Amino acid sequence: MHSPRVSDAHASNLIEYSVSELSGALRRTLESAFGQVRVRGEISGFKGPHSSGHCYFSLKDQNARLEAVIWKSTVTRLKFRPQEGLEVIATGRITTFPGSSKYQIVIDRLEPAGIGALMALLEERRKKLAAEGLFDAVRKRPLPYLPRVIGVITSPTGAVIRDILHRLADRFPRSVLLWPVRVQGESCAAEVATAILGFNAFEIGGAMPRPDLIIVARGGGSLEDLWGFNEEAVIRAAAQSAIPLISAVGHETDWTLLDHVADRRAPTPTGAAEIAVPVRAELAANLSSLAGRLASGILRHKERKRGEFIGTARVLPSRDRLLSVPRQRLDTAVQALGRAAERQIERRRNRLGELARKMTARSPAALLATFRQRLRETARQLPLRQAHAINDKRRHLGHVTRQLTVIFGAGLRRHRDANTLARARLESLGARKAQCMRKVLAERRARLESVGQLLESVGYRRVLARGYALVHDDEGRPLHRAAEVATGQALAVEFIDGKIRAIAAGPTSVARRRRRSSRAPSDAEPSLFE
Repeated sequence: MHSPRVSDAHASNLIEYSVSELSGALRRTLESAFGQVRVRGEISGFKGPHSSGHCYFSLKDQNARLEAVIWKSTVTRLKFRPQEGLEVIATGRITTFPGSSKYQIVIDRLEPAGIGALMALLEERRKKLAAEGLFDAVRKRPLPYLPRVIGVITSPTGAVIRDILHRLADRFPRSVLLWPVRVQGESCAAEVATAILGFNAFEIGGAMPRPDLIIVARGGGSLEDLWGFNEEAVIRAAAQSAIPLISAVGHETDWTLLDHVADRRAPTPTGAAEIAVPVRAELAANLSSLAGRLASGILRHKERKRGEFIGTARVLPSRDRLLSVPRQRLDTAVQALGRAAERQIERRRNRLGELARKMTARSPAALLATFRQRLRETARQLPLRQAHAINDKRRHLGHVTRQLTVIFGAGLRRHRDANTLARARLESLGARKAQCMRKVLAERRARLESVGQLLESVGYRRVLARGYALVHDDEGRPLHRAAEVATGQALAVEFIDGKIRAIAAGPTSVARRRRRSSRAPSDAEPSLFE
């Protein structure tokens, strides 16, 4: 019986915390106990950066799960992009999130857990970019045979740029533009992608010459060292490049995704310089050889053409032989032309005579005589034709008159029948109207009599008929109270059968009548509404 009281007393002595105070104490305890830690686990629940730029996911193994967060400032410094299911090693600090009462790791550094994880990530990215067609052979362009300007993207302090310059100087000196970048580390991919797009942004014929060829070069290294050349930003920038690109990253056994998208892969940076330009001495020797072959070929061609010309000249006929046949043809044509001209003149003369005869028959005098004959014939036939026309018009007019008589008769009959029908209908409507008027007048008369009876029933003359009288003053105004009547005032008393004149005797008579009325209640007048 005493133990509960002891327990209660013990509980009352405990320190009381608010929720925020307890959460803060737990956070400080957890952070002081662990601080910086390295955790190996598999990424789970990764859905990409939040709208704020932060990344939220979990690290898990077979038996446990740890919430993780990467702040936006750290995300931009990561060497690779976190992906679902990738095994990683995270370095960060353990802390709590009071809003949901859970602990989590705030990651400062993230790296794949070994070469196997990087290779799996690399293969997945290669398949994704290949599915987009970025590695197709049809996209690859031929390199310029002798570029005027070569753009090199590499570190300015390494041996790579010296090897390239030395090899170019040995083979065929060319102008080189160096775009310095970091070839390893967190910013490597962004700088290389910017350099590729930057060279493409140069204007042709501008102040800064635009490269005809780009070389992206780096010495050998591990997979982690070369990882910047496997990033999507670099691959997509190389795919968008309008300038042919040579990839010279690592040694001959090193392969990156940039090698797949580049127009040409070089095993080493020195090999890239050898691919970019030919050997000047060899080119000069080839040119000399080709020039000699061209000169000898031209000479042989001239000799052959000269021989062909001489042979052709020997088999050609002389000028007289060539012109003899055309001269004979010309003489024959001249003779034939004279005879043809005479025949043509004769044909034209015959045609002219025929036209003259036709014109004589159609002269104005002949035409006038013909028209006069036709006019006389028409004048003789005019009276007869006029009589026939008048008779035809008269017959037509009689026929039309008969038709109009028939049509007007039929129309007149139709109008007469319509007038008869309208008159009958009008008489019917008049009878119906009179009947309706009589009915309406009877209804209005009955209603008026009813209203008159109602008015008479509520009128004052019905009250007078029951024995009452109406008192007026000398001006005809009705009097309602005795106080309105003065002594000696002329009054008019109206009964049901007429009016009489009276003189008011005074109020005493009124009071006496009231007392007499109060003493004889049995003689009281009946109610007006009985």
